[in-house]
Amino acid sequence: MSLTTQTEELPDVEKPEQQTFVKFFRSLDLVEEGTIRLFEREANGSNYYTFHGDDAIYIAETVYKTTSVIKYWLGDSTTGLPSTRLSNRAAETFLRDALLNKQLRIEIWKQDRSEWKCIRKASPGNLQEVEDFLFTSSHMTIAPVVIAVKYNISGDNKTVGVAFADTTIKQLGVSEFIDNELYSNLESFIIQLGVKECLLHTSGNEKDYEGIKIKGILARCNVVVTERKKADHSLGEFDAKNIAQDLNRLVEGNLSIETLPEYDMKNAMSSCSCIIRYLRLLEDDANFGKYVLKHHDLSQYMRLDGSALAALNLMPTSNEAVNKSTSLYGLLNKCKTAQGSRLFAQWLKQPLLNLEEINKRHDVVQVFFEDTELRQSLQEDHLKNVPDLHRLAKRFQKGTASLQDVVRVYQVVIRLPGLLTCLENKVSEDVEKANLIDELYTSKIRHLSGLLHKLEELVETTIDLDALENHEYIIKAQFNDELQELRSQTNELDREMVEEYRKVGENLGLELDKKLKFERHSLYGHCFRVVGRSEYTRIRNKSEYIQYTTQKSGTLFATRTLKELSSKHADISKKYDIKQRGLAREVVEIVATYCPSLESLGGIIAHMDVLISFAHASVMAPTPYVRPTMFPLGQGNVALEDARHPCLEVQDYVTFIPNDVNLTRDESELQIVTGPNMGGKSTYIRQVGVIVLMAQIGCFVPCTSASLCVFDSILARVGAGDSQLKGVSTFMAEMLETATILKAATRNSLVIIDELGRGTSTYDGLGLAWAISEYIGTHIRSFCLFATHFHELTTLCQTVKHVKNMHVAVHIGNSHDVTLLYKVNEGVGDKSFGIHVAELANFPKSVVELAKRKADELDEESEEHKPSKIHKKEQIEEGEKILQEMMQEISTASASENAELRTKEIKEKYFSFINNNTYLKELLLE
Repeated sequence: MSLTTQTEELPDVEKPEQQTFVKFFRSLDLVEEGTIRLFEREANGSNYYTFHGDDAIYIAETVYKTTSVIKYWLGDSTTGLPSTRLSNRAAETFLRDALLNKQLRIEIWKQDRSEWKCIRKASPGNLQEVEDFLFTSSHMTIAPVVIAVKYNISGDNKTVGVAFADTTIKQLGVSEFIDNELYSNLESFIIQLGVKECLLHTSGNEKDYEGIKIKGILARCNVVVTERKKADHSLGEFDAKNIAQDLNRLVEGNLSIETLPEYDMKNAMSSCSCIIRYLRLLEDDANFGKYVLKHHDLSQYMRLDGSALAALNLMPTSNEAVNKSTSLYGLLNKCKTAQGSRLFAQWLKQPLLNLEEINKRHDVVQVFFEDTELRQSLQEDHLKNVPDLHRLAKRFQKGTASLQDVVRVYQVVIRLPGLLTCLENKVSEDVEKANLIDELYTSKIRHLSGLLHKLEELVETTIDLDALENHEYIIKAQFNDELQELRSQTNELDREMVEEYRKVGENLGLELDKKLKFERHSLYGHCFRVVGRSEYTRIRNKSEYIQYTTQKSGTLFATRTLKELSSKHADISKKYDIKQRGLAREVVEIVATYCPSLESLGGIIAHMDVLISFAHASVMAPTPYVRPTMFPLGQGNVALEDARHPCLEVQDYVTFIPNDVNLTRDESELQIVTGPNMGGKSTYIRQVGVIVLMAQIGCFVPCTSASLCVFDSILARVGAGDSQLKGVSTFMAEMLETATILKAATRNSLVIIDELGRGTSTYDGLGLAWAISEYIGTHIRSFCLFATHFHELTTLCQTVKHVKNMHVAVHIGNSHDVTLLYKVNEGVGDKSFGIHVAELANFPKSVVELAKRKADELDEESEEHKPSKIHKKEQIEEGEKILQEMMQEISTASASENAELRTKEIKEKYFSFINNNTYLKELLLE
């Protein structure tokens, strides 16, 4: 059934009710941008939701894909209120997508008598009020992390204090650091934590340039911004006056917060205060003593910027449902548990820097990589059956858990011995492997299994496990004397009702369970059903039989004896249920005391699940991945044999051409990659970044052999994307991203730049590309892959010795037809093949011919201006110093400035220096 058909079947709201509602709706305050309001209604025993105003139009366009479903209450399309509806199931699907993918906030309203009230609010970083009814464990694969940011500026120093919260695992965290004018460290922090929402401390001033910069970063990282009021004497959401007592109530353990080093992070504490208020953590006693306070150290993990996140296709986009392998997350996520998927998403944005920890992950992956039977047994026989233990623990802590949740925990606990046996038997022959698996898994699981043994005994003593076959979750009657007595009474009544059933069958001469049936009805209680019209005549007009109703399936009736027995049965069953609910509450409360052990077990299971997932993906790749040889930060080189892009090689109808990659210190630190469009330049440079990241999260890599050094960051400039839609020109986007690289890159960074300089004129673009590549090659000295369409950059190797030229190979046939080989070779390509590529892309013949004529004209012109001067060493060194100063000024331009105008001003400022230096004059002016 289509959605449009479903909405037609939903009930209409009557006119009088429409009049009252329209008046109410139009009196509501405006919501924050990006917020959807929906109104819960009930009809015929089921719920549905209505949307109004702009929200109705949004639902029509995005869910129904047509505006024909919109109805206008109390008027036409000009005067009426646009309205549409969604069924309960369709609304839940929409809300999950809105919160997890579209980064929208939601408000759910419900009518209480005659008054509408907002009963639930949620945002991408705060799902607390909707997670129990909206999300199953399969939907919560990425953690809803919310942060709050407060910054202070003193002179040239910018101090950023950040707090973050993940209510799924009951974690609060803080971090405070000095940042540059582009807030590169904050951007890395946002990427590392996979932030969904940011509470921003703003002044409300349109000239708050720092706030504008931070909002730009958040927009690039697809993070929802929720602005909070600036701290003052009356409205202090960032006021940390009571933060010590607040954290002492929320954080587990007896250690006073004032004694911890985190307490001295004043900006971070202010941000933490805002988060506690926003999430209303102090309003729920179940949160007290349950949170862990964590200090997030940026230096523990590789830094990634937003451009690198996009360039490497780390996370899926909202429309990736059809082909999950287009992102690294979708490709490598073979996790069987929800907590495993969440941990993997976290690891993907937090590549390690510690070589020992990286090698330890590689060691574990190798164990599971080499032992197919162990890997498959763990995935299919054990991990597949593990529920989301973190979310279950949260339900117990909140007091919303049920006996079904108790049973789910019990089923995990009783399987732990089997899991231990599986791990111990498979690796026992290899002492080194056995010690590794024991350190990470078996010793910890064995300890937790011992702690949880009492829980196992509790469940087996109190819960009727035989009733699980009928999907019933009830307390054993034998567990309690009163329950036992009530159960005996109901059993006796059941026996008497069955005897009455037998008697009625004999009296009517009807075969039991065929023509006469005994059943329990929700309205009438226990009753008989006679099947068939002819059989019905046997009870018609007979006073000893009480007729209830006639249906297609037969006539429901009872005798006075059955009615009396049924009434007694209902009364006793009610007492039984009340007593059982009380006992069930006690059982749930006892199980809640095991939450720390359950959460620890969830963490261990998640860790194992992710590394098994890495092994699975490595084995099942078209060509199996290999374990990389790793060198510490600052040591070793990059040597990849037959490197492949993991996402591209698995696409249908793709035959991937592998390439060798060699980046060597003092020899080939900066690679200039030239070649035709569509020839594979971008894939070549991006796959290096993907492989480096895969190695540092602990996965094997798509090569036949790989040797890598540890990198402290991956920084990328790979395309302006949709910047124009955000009011930023292509050129401005290029400059902002490049400025971030120049500020954040170190000797141990990996820099990936693709086609820099396309956003401005050819000569300005070439000048900038030259200046930036030379600056990276001479001053930063990081490993850098620089793909460009400016063939002039290939002469950089004449002045910078550790620059190496690479080109994408092309075969030219006898008839001058072009074949792209997708092979990257050393040296400089012969010429640009842009027009040939246009022919391959089936451009109109007239357009191609015009392009060829124009290219010939430009070639003749360029011959006249071809560089012919040999510059003195002194001129080059002086020119490089001036270029460095110019780049420094360009990089400090704020997001609010006109970048092209700023560049022109700087160029005019340095005009006399450029004019007097032959090297710069030829590079930038001629």
